[in-house]
Amino acid sequence: MIFSRTYKYNSTMRPDDIKGRLIGKHVKVHNLDFEVSEKDKVIRIIPHAEQTNEIKTLPITHVELKGNGDKTQVVISSKMRKIDSGGPMIIIVFCSFLLIAALATLFAGSGKQEYTTYTYMFGGIGAGIFLIFWLRMERGYFDYVRKIRDYIKKQSVA
Repeated sequence: MIFSRTYKYNSTMRPDDIKGRLIGKHVKVHNLDFEVSEKDKVIRIIPHAEQTNEIKTLPITHVELKGNGDKTQVVISSKMRKIDSGGPMIIIVFCSFLLIAALATLFAGSGKQEYTTYTYMFGGIGAGIFLIFWLRMERGYFDYVRKIRDYIKKQSVA
């Protein structure tokens, strides 16, 4: 999916030490609390969104620790909560339809002046909405993902 992110890196700490530093802790990102827990040998970082009244798009993060001798491979996977994914997907589909309409008017009206206006209008509106949407996602959802990833990296450094 377009909103999923996966990061891999190696740490010199053992998996048990990293788990000890992470499990049971709480992470604060933009005054929102994320709880770190373990389920089925996977560390999960889940937001506590019931304390906020604003509509936010929040990630669920899974951390897998794979011991490779003296190093540990840390795999951080973030994805959007299912309850939050409807709105962004609708915006992406809407922008896609506008860009497809722009391409259709470009090819259907090849050389005709009256279709050129529609082509620029559909393309500009679609690209503008998508640009605003993506910038807001960078300041919101993807910022949460980056800060959680940085927290995990900071905790897994020896």
